[in-house]
Amino acid sequence: MAVQRDYEIMILLTEEFNDSELKTWVFNYAKNLRKFNVCDISVISRGKHNLAYSILNKTKGNYIQLNFSSMPKYINNFSNTLKLDSHVLRFLIFNKENN
Repeated sequence: MAVQRDYEIMILLTEEFNDSELKTWVFNYAKNLRKFNVCDISVISRGKHNLAYSILNKTKGNYIQLNFSSMPKYINNFSNTLKLDSHVLRFLIFNKENN
């Protein structure tokens, strides 16, 4: 069986989401992660903050933190999904076991 590793994704979303839309977006993304046998998903909303500089003419954004366990071969799939989402301004994926 392949080894699962612990990961953390920090996602910066556009500010247009209200609370229920943000929960829906996160729920749908987590559901997408489950297709790849991801387990131990935890979601932390870090809130809406002013950005230090504008990104795509946006000055505020919603920060979301996702922690989960996955096989390393699926990380590129998660990254590509986020790159294609127009609501995602930036994201960063950490391998928590290397920290």
